[in-house]
Amino acid sequence: MQNPLTYNEIRDLAASHPARDHFGPQSKNPFIVFEQGPEDKLLTKWLRGLPCPVIGIGDVPIAPCCDVVLDSTTKLETISNNIIQAPLASMALVQHLRASEPLSLTDALTAESFAYAALQTGPEFKTWLSGYEKRKLPNSEYPHLQIEMSDNQLSLAFNRPDTHNAIGTEMRDALCEALDLAMANPAIERVYLTGAGRTFSTGGAIEEFGEISDPATAHWVRSLRLPAWRLARLQDKLHIHVDGAAIGAGAEIAAFGQHITASKEAWFQLPELKYGLIPGAGGTASLPRRIGRHRTAYMALSMEKIRAKTALDWGLIDAIID
Repeated sequence: MQNPLTYNEIRDLAASHPARDHFGPQSKNPFIVFEQGPEDKLLTKWLRGLPCPVIGIGDVPIAPCCDVVLDSTTKLETISNNIIQAPLASMALVQHLRASEPLSLTDALTAESFAYAALQTGPEFKTWLSGYEKRKLPNSEYPHLQIEMSDNQLSLAFNRPDTHNAIGTEMRDALCEALDLAMANPAIERVYLTGAGRTFSTGGAIEEFGEISDPATAHWVRSLRLPAWRLARLQDKLHIHVDGAAIGAGAEIAAFGQHITASKEAWFQLPELKYGLIPGAGGTASLPRRIGRHRTAYMALSMEKIRAKTALDWGLIDAIID
């Protein structure tokens, strides 16, 4: 673990390495961590341009140019080890979050798709994929998505409790079709989404990871069949309840809700970095608009489980209910 640099040391480093080519993947500095100090326009510009995560210790004016802000070094070792294991994905994550912060929600989704598609053929994801023993997602005799209409409400529930509601192609397509119905029917004033069983969703089905041949095709498919595009357009009508785990795409989809409730046992996690990927189900757009860029980057780089109480404190959910 790299010890935090002092504020003066980080200023000296910026002065001696203006080209930024000593940082990021395949360098001795896959990340930068420093004790924050007074705002400095030149230092801020240099830090925001670094091709690596910038971690600030302490809460002071220079925080906006950091990717993650920590109160102490308690979590630093976990985050630094994760970055070292996936420096390319870590770089893409923070660069994308910086660039997409001022974008509209839908433009941020487009940017996310470009970044995610690039990493799908990158060496870190390929390394994970080469060590994964490919399995087939189990078939189910039941619909992947429960759909009910009542008055002006469309109620949806992920319906694969046997797989902890992992989102495979069939469930994804069923969700897209249901959301298309909600967009086309002005009589639907409320869309309610939850998960059957004890888990909201463990995210994208890893059994189907790696099936896209190239980045261009991956982006094309996502442009057509990503539920996030629909969720963004239905956001004002979207109410979500999370029970149990909301992992990866599960957490990302949940964050689109206008009103989000959770059970006290609920928890949220972004584990994509261990695959050499970034959140790719809309989470780099939905989560920052709920909890901010710093906490989104923290979730992705630490891969920590965020319990319901913390989620409520952060604004990721609006209420805890039994």
